[in-house]
Formats: sequence, structure tokens, C-alpha cells
Amino acid sequence: MYMLPKIPRLLFFAVLVILCSCKGGNKQTLFSLQDNEAIGINFVNQLNDQDRTNVFTFRNYYNGGGVAIGDVNNDGLNDVYLTSNMGGNQLYINKGNWKFENITDKAGVKGTKYWSTGATMVDINGDGWLDIYVCHSGNARGKEKGNELFINQHDGTFKEEAEKYGLVDNGLSTQAIFFDYDNDGDLDCFVLNNSFRPIESFDFSKNLRAVVDELGGARLYRNDGGHFTNVTKEAGIYSSDIGFGLGVSVADINQDGYPDIYVSNDFFERDYLYINQKNGTFKEDIQNLTGHLSLASMGSDIADINNDGRYDIFTTEMLPEGDKRLKKMTSFESYDVIKAKQRDGYYNQYMQNCLQVGNADGTFSETAFYSGVAATDWSWGALMFDMDNDGWKDIFVSNGIYKDLTDQDYIEFLGNRDNMAKIAEGRKKFDYKDFTDKMVSTPLSNYAYLNNRNLTFTNKSADFGLDKPAFSNGSSYADLDNDGDNDLVVNNENSPVYVYKSNADKNGNHHIQVKLKGAGLNTFGIGTTLKVFMKGSAVLYYNQPTRGFQSCTSPNLLTLGMGKHTMADSVQVIWPGGNYQLIKNVKADSVYTYQQADAHLKYNWAKPAVKTMFADVTKAIFDSIPKHKEDDFIDFDNERLMLQMLSTENPYMATADVNGDGLTDFYFGSSKNGFAAIYIQQKDGRFRQTIPKDFEKQEYIENAGAVFGDFDGDGDLDLIIGVGGNADEAETAIYNPRFFVNDGKGNFTRDAGRALNAPVNTSVIVSADYDGDGKPDLFVGGRSVPGLYGCSPKSYVFHNDGNGHFTDVSKQVLGADTKLGMVTAAVWADLDKNGSPDLIVAGNWMGIRIFKNNKGRFTEDKQLNNYKGWWSSLAIADVDGDGSLDLIGGNIGLNSKFRASFDQPMEVHVKDFDNNGTKECVTSMYKSDGVNYVFHMKPDLVGQMPILKKRFLRYIDYAGKPFNEVFTDEMLEGAETHQMNFLASAVFLNKGGKFTCKPLPADAQLSTVNTILCDDMNHTGNPNIILGGNFYGFKPEVGRLDASHGLVYQYTKNGFVYLPTALTGLNLNGQVRSSAIIKNSKGSKYYLFGINDQPLKAYELR
Repeated sequence: MYMLPKIPRLLFFAVLVILCSCKGGNKQTLFSLQDNEAIGINFVNQLNDQDRTNVFTFRNYYNGGGVAIGDVNNDGLNDVYLTSNMGGNQLYINKGNWKFENITDKAGVKGTKYWSTGATMVDINGDGWLDIYVCHSGNARGKEKGNELFINQHDGTFKEEAEKYGLVDNGLSTQAIFFDYDNDGDLDCFVLNNSFRPIESFDFSKNLRAVVDELGGARLYRNDGGHFTNVTKEAGIYSSDIGFGLGVSVADINQDGYPDIYVSNDFFERDYLYINQKNGTFKEDIQNLTGHLSLASMGSDIADINNDGRYDIFTTEMLPEGDKRLKKMTSFESYDVIKAKQRDGYYNQYMQNCLQVGNADGTFSETAFYSGVAATDWSWGALMFDMDNDGWKDIFVSNGIYKDLTDQDYIEFLGNRDNMAKIAEGRKKFDYKDFTDKMVSTPLSNYAYLNNRNLTFTNKSADFGLDKPAFSNGSSYADLDNDGDNDLVVNNENSPVYVYKSNADKNGNHHIQVKLKGAGLNTFGIGTTLKVFMKGSAVLYYNQPTRGFQSCTSPNLLTLGMGKHTMADSVQVIWPGGNYQLIKNVKADSVYTYQQADAHLKYNWAKPAVKTMFADVTKAIFDSIPKHKEDDFIDFDNERLMLQMLSTENPYMATADVNGDGLTDFYFGSSKNGFAAIYIQQKDGRFRQTIPKDFEKQEYIENAGAVFGDFDGDGDLDLIIGVGGNADEAETAIYNPRFFVNDGKGNFTRDAGRALNAPVNTSVIVSADYDGDGKPDLFVGGRSVPGLYGCSPKSYVFHNDGNGHFTDVSKQVLGADTKLGMVTAAVWADLDKNGSPDLIVAGNWMGIRIFKNNKGRFTEDKQLNNYKGWWSSLAIADVDGDGSLDLIGGNIGLNSKFRASFDQPMEVHVKDFDNNGTKECVTSMYKSDGVNYVFHMKPDLVGQMPILKKRFLRYIDYAGKPFNEVFTDEMLEGAETHQMNFLASAVFLNKGGKFTCKPLPADAQLSTVNTILCDDMNHTGNPNIILGGNFYGFKPEVGRLDASHGLVYQYTKNGFVYLPTALTGLNLNGQVRSSAIIKNSKGSKYYLFGINDQPLKAYELR
């Protein structure tokens, strides 16, 4: 047995610790940064401020350079081309074994034009050799403008021939992308330009997209036999004054065999999504296909991120992740500005990265917050590729800007009236150095997100070895050493380029590599679709080298990860034009060459017709379709610190047979300045609208929850309508629910003498005979105290005497404290099967409260009180078929900026903090660093509480401060505080009176769930669950929730099964607020959905 030498024990353990530390320090990361001198790539994109060229003369001064990778000398090794803004571009030939040679001067590709930006390698003339197209921008003049095209001469040299090919393009270009948009066998070109006009010079209300800009407008060039023709206008491409293009991506997004185009625009202009019409034209359709976009979109990429066989789109923006940079560097647009921009056609844009996940119906659901990729600071490149060869695409984001242009303290200095007045009046000479020298320079880490294979990602920048701070711009990936994984090249500003070697070949994952040999002039098969099938999984890849920001990956060799699979069941190669080939039993870890000439099968892009579960019958059953119209009231004008609107929660619905003909009718509510209505079902299943005269007199109120019932005991169904909204003075009679008496024929008149004394912003009214006397009683849920967001209003329970007169019994039922919370939903149901209906209540900033009923005597069951959420809806059903009633709770979901858990709850605190006679609500939230911060931005907080201005005079004084340093325990004393710790929509399964929480699947967490229907639509014995959601009325810094298109689930022994839209036919875009099931005269059912500020939608189960 080996014996340790006799050394002191303490010394031994000290040595052991040192050895272990050394071992840990040498742990290999997924990527290894190469030494620039050792490999021969010592490129620096150096900026040197000049009087003529600086950030004050050229807005995009710090946008940086690009990267293009490809095998330009056909020796089987990928080479690297890097663009420089103020210096010469450089071409590095790969000599193998991580050695590169700079052949720029010999090759003649340094460029003679001013300010190089994007670069693309493409075989433009079909000779089998890659050429290089370089874009130029900047404050250029005369011959300095124009893009360059370097034609490969096959001998290590290139010849500039942009003019010969018709591709000079004198615009201010960001990038060019080559693709065969008309499927004629050659490559066409889209040049992305960026308008030079000052932002402040635009009148947003005008139709600016129609104004052509010869410098800034994008252009589409058709390849006509080797010469390119500008077909921008006839193809339907915008080439306008407001084209602030920073990113362009191409893929066959709708999978019809023709490539489509995505353009990301900076500043106020929305992005463009051009759908190829297969006739040489495009239809720009982003507003019909997405819910919202990045505000100042930068880089973009298109790929199948979740392996569902559909393309997804990722765009980058500038939202910082940490609190300090968020509050120091960021200024959000006001709600008024956003609404004005939406009205003028700039669509829904918010400061965040966007991950648009493709749906089966061709639309997209934006999931960046759910996916964990929404905030990466000042981000440029957006690359979705498989970093670790596990068969799932990860995300790389290049990050940083050389000067903190949006530093809010600097902007205040820049806007100093005295300084500006002196310059304007000539009393002080403008010297840009006086201003640039005061700008802070903060290098940032790039982001590397590992795909968790469930639509979420984990930031692995440090673990992957990609977290070295810099000012990174263009980036690209390719296999530089032919070891079967993708290496990475990142162009930095004012520091050496990062060249990373991938070590994925050592992690046990497998891959295949593919070389495509196209027929005719498209020699590298640009636009080819590859599908790799492996035992129940599939990887989709579209061959388009130009990706990210100003950069291009290699078209020579495509690397596709396979995870632990050692063989692909088959590989499908679909070429432009529609021919395809199928290769079976493809072994991993090999290189394959596929030729278009061998593709003899014809691919069928047509999607098979599916008979859906539902048919849209809206137009068929209404002469006048119920349409809700929202009023113009903006809650934030009165309460600066509240985060959500409370006045946009209509329309409410209620159902009943109001005229006794055996057919179900329904009530449809309205906002202020509108009329509620009753819709009477006819014998043919259609509905006739009727508006009682007393409804017309109620146009000055906001209708809220409503309920039918025989409240006066005369045998017909009366109607009680709550009053809601956030505009009127709190606790006044205007909020009392209205009682409308039915004459038995469906005619309603208001009985003011029977009004309920419940002066509260009402959210919900539900009825049940809780004491078993045969008379329907009521619960009235209090939504809020108008003008005092965060304060809990009273809720009410009323006992009915049978004649329509109600007695307030709230304290007997609810207990001494009837301020249950900000109630949004309530149901009566006999959860414990004792014959008495129990009351279940939920809302914002509160748990799910259950009041157990035993023959009219109530006790609170508190087992779900701690699930404090942003609850919006409740439903009751025996979900799992065990004979017990389960609860379904609709929550805000997991796709917002809000973060909350049991350990780190969000909180809202309400108090008159500044002793001015008005209470303020302050929200706090933990961030990813585990620290609790004030949620609000400095202008809102200080604007609401000027007393804080002295403490936080500058933004840096406030930024990064923990909540308890802004609001001390002493300041919080006496505040009304509520928490939120559970954000997921969930089912609570009833197991003998004990509830087990089962969060709904990921699709249900992508937006709010505002309404829930339960019905056994497919006759399995268990109810299906139908969810409607979305909410737009958040403050701009929160964003909006619009990812839901209506969801249908079936519960099985293995959990919830999602029934896709393509199968159900249910398409519920918009803010779905209410729903109802009505049996029609034909014996089938109508499913009605009330949508805020939109027409009602009606579906019939086939």
C-alpha cells in the first residue's frame, strides 16, 4: 500500500487545495479563444475620430464591421474576410492547423471605398468559386460611395466588377443577401440600406413608406443573365426615407418553395416581413403574422429553434439585463407615444429582443421573455446555430457599443440649455471632442444561450468561454479546422478580432457535414432545405449563408449536430425549384456531398387539407356582429406608477334563455360611450340584436361582470350588471351594480330601487343559492380602488330575499376583512360534495381563496392562499375524471418581464410616501442577480414623488440601488403590501379535498389566460380546456402579452395534450376577455369569445 510522505497535515491539505484549484482553472470550455498572433489573424477594426467623421456627423459611427467565412481558394478549408470601417478590409487564407495568412494586398480585396460594413461570400457567376460582395456606408461623398464586388480569378486574386454586374448601389448599405427569389436557377440580390436622415426631422403621421430614398432605401436586384436589374418597386419592396435597415434574413418561412425576406429596422420604423407571392412580387405582411416587434431592431436570424419543423425568427435590440445599466442607459417611450405610433402604422414595438416562434397556421408567437433571451444589452449579431452538436440550435449574441450613447446622465448634459444656446448663438464653437470625451466606454460580454430543448435557454457565456468583454459587432460561425463543429469569429471595435475554436468534437455528440453542389449558376445550392430525421426527432436547416449582423457563414460546408445519434434514419434534401432526394441510413461523423442533378423526386409543398374541430360561424349567425369598442381613457395619466390598465377589461358576457323559448341567448357588454346589448337566438340558430332603452341610458358607465337569474322570483331571468373601470371617483354610487327586470319576454327595464349597495369597481358577479333557500344569492368581486392601484377594495356577498332585495352578508361569509384583494374571477362550486356551493375567488396580487360552505356557514380553506399570482380567470371541471371537481386558474404566464417565485416574490407597496395627501404604489422585483430592486424607472418614480429628487439627482445615483436602499423599513412602515410569487397558469387537481398544483404546458404560459371554457368536445369522457388570453395594457417598459392564439388541451394519464390550431381551427387573436358555450337550435354548440376592441368570434363544433 502506498504511504503518503510524512508532511504536516495542514500543509498537505493546502497543497491539495492548490492542486484542485489548478485543475479547475484548466477546465476546457466549449470554445477556446485563439491567440491572434499565433494563428495569424491580428485584425483590429480601429476607429479614429475625425472632424469629418465622428458620432455627431454619422449616426451609425459605432455600428462596427462584419465577418464573412468561406473557402475562396477551393482547398477544402474555410477562409475569413473581415471588414473595417476606416481601414482596409482583410482576407485571411486558412493554411490548416489553425494557421492563417493575410493575402489581402495580393488578392486585391482591401477595397477602395469608404466605410465598409457588411460582407457576403457568394458564387455570383456560377463558376464554382466564391466571390466577395462588400457593402459601404458612412458620411461618404462622390466616388467614395458604392458597394464593391470582388470576382474570384481562381489564382488567389480578385477583380472588382460591381459596375459590370450592376451592383454598385450607391446607397448607405448595411448588408446584402443573395438568394433565388424567382426560382429561375440564378441568385438575385437584396441590398439593405440605412436612411441617413436625422430622426427628429420626420413627421411620423405621414405615409413615409411611400417616399423613396435613393440613399437609404433598400433595393432588390433581379439577376438577368449575369447583370442585375433593380426591380424594387415592381416587386413590392419598400425603399423609403424611413428604411433604417440593420438586419436582413432569408428563408422559406411559410414553406411553399419560395424564399421570403425579413428586414429588421432601427428606430421608429417597424420591421418588414416580405412573403414571396411566387410571381416575382412580395407582400409585406408582418402586422398579420406577428404580435409585436423589437423597437430598434438590429441583427436577425431565421432557424428552427425548437425542432418542430417550422422556422422561427430572432431579432436583437438594446434592453440591458442588469438593473444598473437598465436604469442608467434606458429611456422608454410613453404610452401615449406608443399609441400614436400604432395609430400611424408603426405597429407594436417594444424595447426587447424578440424570438418569434412559428405556429402551425403561419403566424408567430413572441416568446423572448419566456425563453430567457429578451435582454442582452446593446446587441448586434443574432446567430442561431448548434454550438454543441446536440441537434438543437443555440443562440449567440454579439454585444457592445464603444460609447454609451444612451447614458441618461450624459443625455441630460448634452441637452444642457446653456451649452446648446452658446453653440447655437456662435458664442461657443462646437467641438465634438468636448462631447465624445465625456462619453463613458463600457465593454460588454457577448451572450451564448444553450438550448434547453423546451423553448427556454440558459446563458452559458462563461461556461462556453465566450464572456470576454469587448465591443463586438459582426460575427459568424463555420468549421475552420474540419473537425465537425462550428467555430466562431467575432469582429470587435478598437480591439483584436475574437477567433474561437470549438471543442464540441470532444463532448461525445455526433454530427454530419454536407456539401451541396447545385445545378446551373446556383453552385452552392443557396436556398436548399435539409431535414435530418433521427428516431422521432428531426433537424431542419435552410442553406442561407448571410445571417446575423453584417456577416456571412460558409456556404461550402454545412455542419448539423445529431446529439447521441450515430445514424440518421434519413436525410431529405429539397433543392430550389422543388426537386428533392431522400438518403436513408446516413452514418454520423462523416462528410457527404449531395448534388442537385441527382434529385429526381418532386417535393409537394401543398399542405394537406384538415377538417378542423371548429368552424368559424361568426358571419353566418349574426346580421350585426357584436363588436366591442374601447374608449380612450388612459389609466397611467392619473396613476404614473401603476403597471397595468384597469379600464380595458371588457367585453363581459352572460348567457340565459331570456324569453322562455327554450333557446339560449346572451348579453354582450360595452365600455364607456357604447351600448351593451342582448342577442336573442332565433329558431334557425341565428341571433337578433336588441338594445333595451335603459341600456342606452347607461352609456356613461363601464359595464363589468354580469349575471342572469330569477332574482325577483317571478319565473323569468333578470339581469344584474356590474359597473367597472378606473376613471370615476372611488366608492361612489356610480359603481353600484344595476338591476334589470325581465318582463318574461326578454325585455329589460332598470329597477333603481333594487340596486345593490356595492360601490366598487366590479370585476365579476356570480350567483348561487348558498343557503339552500331556493333563492339565488350573489358574490360581487371588487377589482380595484379607482385612483389607488394596489389597494384592496371590498368584495361583497348578498343574500336574496326572493323578491330581488339583497342584504349585505359579506362579513358573515368572507370574515371580518372583506378586502379580499384585487379580484378578477370567482366561481361557486361544491368542491367537497356536501351539497352546498363553496366560493372560490382569485385576482391580481393575491392567492386563490376558497370559502367552504356548510349549509350557509362559511370557513376559509387556506391551502391555496400562498399561490399569489396575477390571476385573471377561474374555471371548475373534473379535469382528470376521478369524480372530484378540480380548479383551473388563468394567470399572467411566464412570458413577461415580471419575475416572481416563492423565494423571491414581486411586491407592491401602497402608501402616501411623500405625505402630500395622495397614496403611491411602488413595485419591487428580484432580478437574475438575486437582488430586489424598485421596478420603476427614475423619471416615473421621481416625477410621482419629487421628494426623492435630491437623493437621486443623477441616474447613476438611482441605477443599481437595491429596493431597501431606495425605500427603507422606516419609509415602508404602515404601507399596504401585496405579493406575487406564482405566475404560471395551472390546474389544481382535487385529491380528496387536497389540491395538487399542475402548471399547464409551455404554450399556455406564453400569455395571460383571461377566460377558460371546459367541455368534452371530442367525447373522451374528460373535458377539454379552451383558453383565451392576451393583454396589451401594460406600461411600455413591461411590454405586452400577445402570444396566445387560443389554446385547446386534453388531459390524459400522461398529462396535458395540446391540440394545435391546425387541428382545432380555433384562431383567437386579440385580447380575449370572455367566453361562453351556447347550445343552438340545431343541437350543436356555439363557442363565443368576446375580444377587447374587436368583433366577437363565434365557432361551432363540427
